Amino acid sequence: MTDGPRRRVNVLVVAPSLRLLGGQAIQAQRLGVLLADSDAVHLTALEVDPKLPGPLAALQSIKYVRTVVTSVAYGFSLLRQVPRADVVHAFSASYWSFLLAPLPALLTARLFGKPSLLNYRSGEARDHLGHWPSARWGTRQATRIVVPSGYLVDVFSEFGFTVETPIPNLIDLSRLTYRARRALAPRFLSNRNFETHYNVACTLRAFALVQAQHRDAALVLAGDGPERAALEQLARSLALRNVTFLGQVRPDAMPALLESADIYFNSPRIDNMPTSLLEAYACGLPIVTTAIGGIPYIARHREIARLVPDDDHAAMAAEALDLLADPDEAFAMTERARSECQARYAHDVIAREWEALYDATAAAGR
Repeated sequence: MTDGPRRRVNVLVVAPSLRLLGGQAIQAQRLGVLLADSDAVHLTALEVDPKLPGPLAALQSIKYVRTVVTSVAYGFSLLRQVPRADVVHAFSASYWSFLLAPLPALLTARLFGKPSLLNYRSGEARDHLGHWPSARWGTRQATRIVVPSGYLVDVFSEFGFTVETPIPNLIDLSRLTYRARRALAPRFLSNRNFETHYNVACTLRAFALVQAQHRDAALVLAGDGPERAALEQLARSLALRNVTFLGQVRPDAMPALLESADIYFNSPRIDNMPTSLLEAYACGLPIVTTAIGGIPYIARHREIARLVPDDDHAAMAAEALDLLADPDEAFAMTERARSECQARYAHDVIAREWEALYDATAAAGR
């Protein structure tokens, strides 16, 4: 007697929608696309920020009220959908976001006896776990912990947590245009949001030093956030020319920006595994970045990127000027980066890793 076809694992993916444009939302959407035709798993998306229907939608425009009504709607969705799942996969950031989004999903999974995955993705993990007891308690509610980088494996181990082998962030190589940059123009791109920890001010100061030597240098800033007014004022005070503040750019418009740039600037003070670096690798775009958090785990100095100390705009400018002066070395660096990107972040490899993890997690709950 032979066994019949194996039943697909039903996975409930709990994550922000693309209305909250950010890394979690983009990665959740890409995961859904990646495994849409899988014979091993079936994914169902549950938004942590559900859009309320009819007259209730007006409540979501009122500060504080928005949080309450959205949380209530999200909670009811969990109670309705978790019982149908074999595995609950909760995307997670840190601090209050952790309490409002993944933690209710983990607790609901425990309520119904369902195994759960905490997919933690924040570069602020060490501070979060160290200073928020709720973070350590909440993490223990998960059946398994999975992260995208070796950096977060190391951080969680400091607090006594066992973490699965990292499953990297997803990048869609098919939507990215590779360009061999055998000559470099001083055209720079930064696409980090205007949050304090992304430190876009450092990028502006580095660009000022570059523009002092290349008067035609141009910088495109694709992003938005609470620091925008301060950054625009800084650009004026530095008397910068050719700086474009594009505002928020949707993922489908990003490939064209990456293709048009010649050097990528990245100056965060806190980070984990920025997908933007992987996409720059795939596009053949040379990178100058601060070496903080998880970045040294995916970027090696002078081998596949140029790394500089935290908040050191002079070092950023020096590396950028060096790349402009030696395009052959810059091209060789980007070729190594592109080859590594294709080998380590290929979709078929990552798809098998997720399928195996879902299967093992579902088995733990049987």
